[in-house]
Amino acid sequence: MIILILPVSNGVFSHTTKNLFMKIFINQVFKSVNKWALATLTMLLFAGSFNANAQGEGLFKAKCATCHQPHKNGTGPKLFQVRKKWSDGGAKEGSIYQWVNNWQAAAASDPYAQTVSTWAASAMQAFPELKKEEIDAILDYVDSTPDPAAAGAAGGGAADGSGDAMGESNMSEETEEGSFSWVWILLGVIFAVIIGAVSGVRRQLKAALNETNDADEQSYLQEFKTWAWNNKIYVGITSLVLVFSLIVSLVLSLGDIGVVEDYQPSQPIEFPHDIHAGVNGIDCKYCHNSVTKSKSAGLPSVNVCMNCHKQVNGRTPAQQEKIKAVYEAAGWSTEGAGSYTSHTKPIKWNKVHVLPDHVYFNHSQHVVVGGVDCKQCHGDMTKQKETARVVPVGELNKIEGNIPLTRPTLTMGWCIECHGEKAIQEGPLDGKKDGYYDEIHRRLLNNDKSLYNKYLDDGKVTVKELGGWECAKCHY
Repeated sequence: MIILILPVSNGVFSHTTKNLFMKIFINQVFKSVNKWALATLTMLLFAGSFNANAQGEGLFKAKCATCHQPHKNGTGPKLFQVRKKWSDGGAKEGSIYQWVNNWQAAAASDPYAQTVSTWAASAMQAFPELKKEEIDAILDYVDSTPDPAAAGAAGGGAADGSGDAMGESNMSEETEEGSFSWVWILLGVIFAVIIGAVSGVRRQLKAALNETNDADEQSYLQEFKTWAWNNKIYVGITSLVLVFSLIVSLVLSLGDIGVVEDYQPSQPIEFPHDIHAGVNGIDCKYCHNSVTKSKSAGLPSVNVCMNCHKQVNGRTPAQQEKIKAVYEAAGWSTEGAGSYTSHTKPIKWNKVHVLPDHVYFNHSQHVVVGGVDCKQCHGDMTKQKETARVVPVGELNKIEGNIPLTRPTLTMGWCIECHGEKAIQEGPLDGKKDGYYDEIHRRLLNNDKSLYNKYLDDGKVTVKELGGWECAKCHY
């Protein structure tokens, strides 16, 4: 509610004030009626469309989702553009609504409905309570649902065929999140209109007051300058805080340069680690066989893949299609008993864990000498569907047996922190039964026993304590 307080003279409105009031009222209110009516009608139509879509989504999930999917056949056929399909197939007008209410009655009266009834052996449930408008709302929602197969083709599905089910689940979650975001957009539009209206009324009232007092009308910029000058102390403090906050944010953002957590490039062939290392229990070293002998863990040649995939060609069409890429790379023909054709196609893998050229990292040194488990750096691959990715440090810390770290994965701080926490040996070094560390144990005892005892205060000898923080250990 807006209360106008106007100057009076002898208990009545002055003539000038009356004219000003009528001018504001007529010009600013009545002339805006059409605009306000149009805006209100637009918002009502938008809200009505939003509610109809939400109603269709709710009814679909409650009545149909058990047997039907929008873009994939299940217990029942897919429902995307089913009204067009019935119309093109020659169904009687309104037959599809009768089918939903009572499929047996529709099949008895419409030859096309009779054909649909033979699609599956299982009979469809009747929904006599659904009205025509509600059925249309369901089918409108289905027709507006994007096909997850397109997203699956771009992002790649699981090799075990589970990608379709996951796609449906993700589609449902994204739809719910999208519907919820529209509520905030609608509220934002309403509040913006209200703020604009209040600002306009305020401007007109101030203009009327200035005209009454023979004062010049100020622009928004002039008003802001006047307000800022009158409150210069508060404006100065606020500006100082904002400047310092901006500087601190910029400095902190420099620490994110080169951080590649959760980096996952696409690969030419899908390799679900959870199936190979998890379900089938294949040891990491079977494929990455140089991890104990070399600086690099190595990528398996396609011949290693063929040791299994000569016999294993997939249980589902989706799996068989993906394994064809392995056969193409190896030059393997499945005709007859199978044979090599000598026409191979090299696999071009995309490197995931990329270190700068001046950084040295040796897998065998960490795995064999240091006894570091693969999951410390790469995560639990028995549960990872992706081919490979840079697992964030937060996820690594949740894995049982891992050393909890705080710095982002693959950063220098992450390596240094691990070297400061990782124990080479619990207790004296001679317990490791290694010639290299036996010699270090002997030299420490003979040359600086007090330093050795200091190392053992926490009951272990760490990488840092034996030079693991020296620059030349990791940098050329």
